[in-house]
Amino acid sequence: MSSTLKTFDIAVFSGDGIGPEITPPCLELLNAACEKADGVKLNFTDVPAGAALYRDTGESFPATSKKVAKEADAILLSCMGLPAVRYPDGTEVSPQIDLRMELGLYAGVRPVRLVPGLDLPLASEKAKDIDLVLIRESTEGLFASHGKGTVENDSVAKDTMVITRAVSERLFDFAFKLASHRKQNGSEGKVTCVDKANVFQSFAFFRKVFDEQAALNTNITADHSYVDAMALNLVRHPWHFDVLVTENMFGDILSDLGAALMGGMGMAPSADIGNEHAVFQPCHGSAPDIVGEGKANPTAMFLSSAMMLDWLDQTHNLPACSTAANFIREAVDNAFIAGDLIPYELGGSAGTDAITTAVMAQLQK
Repeated sequence: MSSTLKTFDIAVFSGDGIGPEITPPCLELLNAACEKADGVKLNFTDVPAGAALYRDTGESFPATSKKVAKEADAILLSCMGLPAVRYPDGTEVSPQIDLRMELGLYAGVRPVRLVPGLDLPLASEKAKDIDLVLIRESTEGLFASHGKGTVENDSVAKDTMVITRAVSERLFDFAFKLASHRKQNGSEGKVTCVDKANVFQSFAFFRKVFDEQAALNTNITADHSYVDAMALNLVRHPWHFDVLVTENMFGDILSDLGAALMGGMGMAPSADIGNEHAVFQPCHGSAPDIVGEGKANPTAMFLSSAMMLDWLDQTHNLPACSTAANFIREAVDNAFIAGDLIPYELGGSAGTDAITTAVMAQLQK
């Protein structure tokens, strides 16, 4: 055991639906990976929040939970929300959005990389080469109206798009920095701004700020795409893209398309990152229809936890964290590569226990 063991405090939101089913195996995997890497230890604190809590107590995100989250070194969140539980205005209970806003988590990072051994969603053999990252601005855009929309005389409903220079500059700087890091590891080194600048002034401004930041990062190729064209081309030839950066709502939609390219939401990890805080969570929802059936796929949760370890390395300069992250990704790939571990949502019969057992077995080799 390392004599310089570093301990990080992790706030854990088990959330709703299948969240409490996929969280314990993820924490078990994290502990095993950190122990194998040596030099890092994680201290987990369970934090209550979500739709079930709101249903039972009338409070979805207690002040004590917010305090724990803000003081933690990182936040691991499974999934929140239950379709049948809503606020009086009809919107779903989604504390994860509140968390993004309160902590300034402006960069929603959605990697799109195929796990070997699964059927390719696209027919082309080139689909094996899909390895891109979608960066979704996560604090403004159309989501700036979250909880602030209006309905006038039951005849007109309004939500407002907000794009600011300050957040856009931070977002684009993040995108170019990520592209530069990926270029050092063999990627193309290209950032594509996805917008609708031909129609909306807000997106024309978004593109203008992007071009200004691109001029400061001449080592990286910069280009643009309208969002409708990007939706088309992510299906036609997603292997042509490296880093995509876009507004909140567009990113919300395109990240689901990206998850489909990977086989499904159960395989898709994500992170929401700010200057000081970060939340790591799978892209999927709470799946209340399969709660208690043992069918939940924990893979996206596992891969999100690996992203958390990478971020802890980047922010604290502790390579043992990235070593542990690589152990998790390699264990996931090796568990699936033979092609006989197929999650329920992909037509197979592997549920939470089977996938966890297979990944843990690979980690322990």
